[in-house]
Amino acid sequence: MQAVVYDRPAATPVLREIAPPQCPADGVVVRVRATGVCRSDWHAWKGHDPVPLPMVPGHEFSGTVDEVGSGVTSWKVGDRVTVPFVLGCGRCEYCAAGEQQVCPDQSQPGFTIPGSWAELVAVPAAETNMVRLPGPVDFVAGATLGCRFATAFRAVHTHGQVAAGQVVAVHGCGGAGLSAVMIAKALGARVIAVDLSEEARRLAGVLGADDVVDPVATPDVAARIRELTGGGAHVSLDAVGHPAVAASSVACLRRRGRHVQVGLLLGADATAGLPMDLVVSRELQVLGSHGMPAGDYPAMLEMIARGDLDPRRLVHSLIDLADAPAALMAMDDPSGILGMTVISAGMPRGAATTSG
Repeated sequence: MQAVVYDRPAATPVLREIAPPQCPADGVVVRVRATGVCRSDWHAWKGHDPVPLPMVPGHEFSGTVDEVGSGVTSWKVGDRVTVPFVLGCGRCEYCAAGEQQVCPDQSQPGFTIPGSWAELVAVPAAETNMVRLPGPVDFVAGATLGCRFATAFRAVHTHGQVAAGQVVAVHGCGGAGLSAVMIAKALGARVIAVDLSEEARRLAGVLGADDVVDPVATPDVAARIRELTGGGAHVSLDAVGHPAVAASSVACLRRRGRHVQVGLLLGADATAGLPMDLVVSRELQVLGSHGMPAGDYPAMLEMIARGDLDPRRLVHSLIDLADAPAALMAMDDPSGILGMTVISAGMPRGAATTSG
């Protein structure tokens, strides 16, 4: 089969023929119809998040079941599916509790096992990890869900517990941040979006942000958010993954507010200094959002099927698998990355217009 592969950190990825995956006894092989290009793929490729080499990137995907393992009874060839980017082992106490996203024996396509920038990808523990795509959700929309959109949904809906009339601040308007803007608006919140890029702020406004803040022109972003809201945000997300952004996200909260860390903090940034004096004196909550388990997908899929959420609006461009290496390397300059790029098999190519 064809797949994109890189052999060492930061080496130019290449599209080449490799052996197709073997079907796990407890899993399936999925024929990939669409798969996302995510900044987490870039972190792994650059060596910030070390992975076994050679590696096929890709962890956000949708497709159809192509082969079924001997131990699988709930799935059949042809089923339309997606999966979370964290695949639980299906055996531990966390998987039994429906918390596969923190499984200590988890696997992750594109990071611990070969990923989805390929014609076929193996999914272990299918009974635990697979998600059926409802009819109204096409493959491109399905490919947006596995990492950024699902992580943002869990950050806003589950961890943030956002309710109508509350204020949500979103720091960083890439794929995850724009997802959070859309989701928070669908839940009835007032949304303030923060990003360095004028175009990213514009897109946030298109997706429903009530206010936007330019951190270059605003010396104290947290103070500005407190001023705009008369006390601060109920929920604030760092969707960038930077110590200064995380600290500002905490500082912009009103009393008893909730900070949710969505962006990855890796390498030298892994230990972030947060204003713990505010955490204590204002009784703030600091939470992490690491994907979403398969069992939590129905609430999100129901909102998509109803039309309350439309992740296709986040897709900036559709590309061929052959164009994926260039798309990955372009992430060296994140300022030029707007919305989501999706590698789409059998779909129209070129710029998408759904992001407004």
